[in-house]
Parts: sequence; structure tokens; C-alpha cells
Amino acid sequence: MTFRRWSGIAVALFLLGALRVTQAVASDTPPKHLHKVGDHWTAWDPPTELPAGAQIHTIERGDTLWAIAGKYLKNSYLWPQIWENNQYIKDAHWIYPGDPLVISLDGAAVEQLADEDLGGGTPGGPPIGSEGTPLNVDTNVAPLQPLGSEDDIYCSGYVGDLDEQFGYHIVGSEYTGLSPRMLGGANKAIKGIYGNETVKYDLTVGDLVYVDGGMAAGLAPGVVYSIVRPREVVRNPATDDVVGRIYQYQGRLRLLTVQDDVALAEIVQACDMILSGTGLKPFVPEPVPLGRRTKLRAPNAAPPTDSLADDPVILRAKDELVSMGEDHVVFVNLGTDSGAAPGDVYTIFRENTPGMPSLVIGELAVLSVHPRGSVARILASRYPIYVGDRLQPK
Repeated sequence: MTFRRWSGIAVALFLLGALRVTQAVASDTPPKHLHKVGDHWTAWDPPTELPAGAQIHTIERGDTLWAIAGKYLKNSYLWPQIWENNQYIKDAHWIYPGDPLVISLDGAAVEQLADEDLGGGTPGGPPIGSEGTPLNVDTNVAPLQPLGSEDDIYCSGYVGDLDEQFGYHIVGSEYTGLSPRMLGGANKAIKGIYGNETVKYDLTVGDLVYVDGGMAAGLAPGVVYSIVRPREVVRNPATDDVVGRIYQYQGRLRLLTVQDDVALAEIVQACDMILSGTGLKPFVPEPVPLGRRTKLRAPNAAPPTDSLADDPVILRAKDELVSMGEDHVVFVNLGTDSGAAPGDVYTIFRENTPGMPSLVIGELAVLSVHPRGSVARILASRYPIYVGDRLQPK
């Protein structure tokens, strides 16, 4: 998520004189009315009295809630907890140098959310200061909530390089050893019934598989890997340029025993039927990002069609759907270089006839960011959403 910081009288004059926007239109523009609090300018009303003994971070130029959470909580995905504990900040995209942040969250709440790294969730109850009193709770602020689910992340995939190489692969299963061909000539007559290699091709949770690596390759029991299947090349629908290749997550496995050159593993999650030959990548937990849901951008606040020409687009639906809507998962060309971060919300626009306003179609939230693109979930839709629809930060 990109957080912009503005401070100083010059910035205030610039905002008042050059920007003709309102916060209700979109949060990619700064709040309009700055005022001086102490020795700095801010759009918010930071508390004048802070909890005794609380750890306070004074925002500095260049700070973001994402980076601050990484520094103090050792997990950038916990940035919504800092926001939850400083509810005088109405829009997390805009924080101001000089404003204070209370970092001393309730230890149990931090630990609880950190333990929920596979599912996210809203911290329980209002944020509590060290004196046991609620800290700046605004009942008009929408509650934090997960912007997706575990399956949206772990059963989707990513846009990667065209020829990504995997260090390890599933090379077979226990069912290979049950094939009639392994029993010798007496069973040749029934080989055709089951196939020549295995009695079961589609693997799922609980099945035991073989991995082409062992102790010599550094594998160890207990390590979890994502099972990845290369899919089709994906192109930018607006330019026809190749963006990369879709790699589909098919599930996860856990190594059980490791020999010199082979390992035995159990499939512990299956998003689809798993085939021998699929690649393996070390499993990296990604917490489901949290956010505050707000109203969809007003239809009469759409930018001109011509202004969307260089904006990112929807590349593909997870399930290769043609028409998409609320709760569908999509791939978008917002790579790590775009500045996108989990939890960012984008408005979806449809290009119109040149010279005419674009159409507000819906909005989506970024769940997982990769070098060549991001995984996102559609939060709302006014009309069917298609590959090629444009995106702008909300």
C-alpha cells in the first residue's frame, strides 16, 4: 500500500489552491482541510493526551503504517492493528509527520492476530490504552474486516516468469507401487484396466507422494511446500504484450521422511486434483489483509475514458471466467514495482467511447503481490466485470 505524507505550510497552500477534490470521491487524493496542531500540519485531530506508559511513535516524513508495523510488530501485515489503535486517522493512505501513533497494543491482541497468519481477522474489541480505557474510538468508523479468505490466496496462484524453474517436483505416489505392472507377468492381462503406471492419477488430501530430493539436497522432515502447476501465458489485454505465465496453486504438502535422494510427503491441502510432475515451492504464509469497507465510488465521479490509457488492468479470472462479479478472485498487472501492497483497494472502471466519461464498474482489494502481478478479490460490482477493465486506487 502506498502512503503519501504531506506537511508544511507550502503543502497546505498547494492543496487548498491546486486540488479540487473531496475525501468522499477517492482516497488517492489527500484530505482537503489541513490545520496546524502544535508544530505541524495535519488533516486529523490527534489526541492531546496519550496513555501513560504507552510506546509512542511520532510519524516522520517517509513513514507508512506498513513499514511502522514491520519495525515495531515484526510483521507488516499487522499494520491494521496500529490503525485500529489510532482511530483519529480516518484514512490510512494519509498520515502526517508530527502526528503520534500509539504502538503499545494489548500484547494478547498482537499475538492473536500474528497466530492467525493464515486467516486474518479483526482484533477483539476496541483498542485499550495502558490505563484500561478505550483510545479514541469513533463509532462511525467502519470496523476492520478481512478483505478475502485463505483460499483466495492459497488456492489462486501468481503471475510469474515464462519458464520458472522449480527445485523439486512430485515424481510419483504410493499408488504407483500398486500398479499391476509391478506384479509381474501373471497380471499382464489386467494391466489395461488400471493403466500402465498407477492405479490413481488425481491425488488429494491424505495421499502420500514422492519428492525428487532428499538429505543431499537439504530437505528436512516437517517442511511445507506449495504445489504449483504452470498454466497458460497471460498477456495484457490492452497491449497484447506478454506479462508472464499463470502458476496455479494446487495445494500443499508436508515432508514426512527424507532419505538420501528422495522424500516421502503427505498432501495436507488440495485446491484441485493434484497430478504427478507438478513443481514445489517453499510455502510462505500470507495473512489475509484487513481493511475498512467504504461505499463504492459514485458513478458520476468517473474520470474521462482517455485518462485510463496507462492504468493497470484485470488480466485473468482465477477460474478463467468470462464474466466476473463480487467475491471472484482475479489476477491484475500490479507487480511489486507498482507500489501495490496487500489491503490496497482499487476502483474498477470500464472504458467508454473516446471523449466520454468512463464507467464505474466495481472495486477490488489486493490480497497478494508478486513481481509480475497481484492476486485480488472483487469486493463489489455494479455490472459484470471483464478482463481488460481498468483500475485506479480508491
